Amino acid sequence: MRHTILYSLFILSFVFVSCGADKSKQQAPPPPPSVGVYEVHSGSSTYFDLFPANMIAVNQVDIRAQVSGSITGIYFKEGQQVSKGQKLYSIDEQLYNANYQQAQANLNVAKANLAKAQQDADRYNDLAKHDAIATQVLDHALADLQASKMQLEAAKANVNSVQTNVRYATINAPFTGTIGISQVKLGTAVTAGTMVLNTVSTDDPIAVDFAVNEKDLYRFTQLQQKVYTAKDSLFTIQLPDGSIYPEPGKISFIDRAVDPQTATIKLRLEFTNSKHLLKPGMSCNVRIKNNGNTDQLLVPMKALMEQMGEYFVFVIGDSSKVIQKRVNTGAIINDKIVVKDGISENDKVVIDGVQKMKDGIVVKVVPSKK
Repeated sequence: MRHTILYSLFILSFVFVSCGADKSKQQAPPPPPSVGVYEVHSGSSTYFDLFPANMIAVNQVDIRAQVSGSITGIYFKEGQQVSKGQKLYSIDEQLYNANYQQAQANLNVAKANLAKAQQDADRYNDLAKHDAIATQVLDHALADLQASKMQLEAAKANVNSVQTNVRYATINAPFTGTIGISQVKLGTAVTAGTMVLNTVSTDDPIAVDFAVNEKDLYRFTQLQQKVYTAKDSLFTIQLPDGSIYPEPGKISFIDRAVDPQTATIKLRLEFTNSKHLLKPGMSCNVRIKNNGNTDQLLVPMKALMEQMGEYFVFVIGDSSKVIQKRVNTGAIINDKIVVKDGISENDKVVIDGVQKMKDGIVVKVVPSKK
């Protein structure tokens, strides 16, 4: 029994020693991860800033009927160029012509009544000079004359009003442009001021609207004041198929105010469109050539980490500790990207081993992989 107890104590002591050794090994701190870094430098580069945009007609109007009736004529081909004043639609004007004729007849009656009242007034005036008529009769005659004059003016106004309706029964193009697909057919009954019959818009030049951050307002104000040459390619557009429109544009105007909710302001460019390749409503990207004389901070694309739509880099700080910094990025140039703010020149950003990084950890800097 004594030997058995001694043997058990020996085994337990061995187990405790072994466990302590294993525990000490597990608690040993891991070596710091090895990372490659890139030292940030500024340099001048030529690139294009891209802004999502939409094409807008410089002039566009919805054609609506201004009188009610049935469509009796359509005088254009859909999609064609129309000239200012060209006849587009006609609305049944029989009722309006009848009203006009009635108004003209009323006008003629008013003219006859005025002539009679004028004659009576002149006659009574002559008699009054010889005291051959009562003053009351003369006063009534003058009042009838004044009433006849007012009735004539009312008849003239009615003629003008009815004549306007007759004129509105024919719809003409408000300006030179392209007309779209007709929304009505022959015989369609239309009501004044409600249904859109068609749309006419200009397409040469064509406008392109986009929004920029309020921080860039000064830059674009300077560009607006620039004197452009015929071949200046400062503003170009990238079409939906990826091709670049060959004609350059220029700033038409900058909106009057910044949107306080988005901190952006709207700009409008104008592009010539003699071949009618650009259409209102198309989406595109505005390409604005950046000033190559301005130094920019560039970092490799692989240094970026994206989190919830924001971009971060890891910068080596004091004692080789990693600091996570949010950056505002710009254009991509080959394998690098412009960083507008968030880091400074000579900062060392992690480019190898980014996926292993956490804010505040200590790392070992090694030569970066090519």
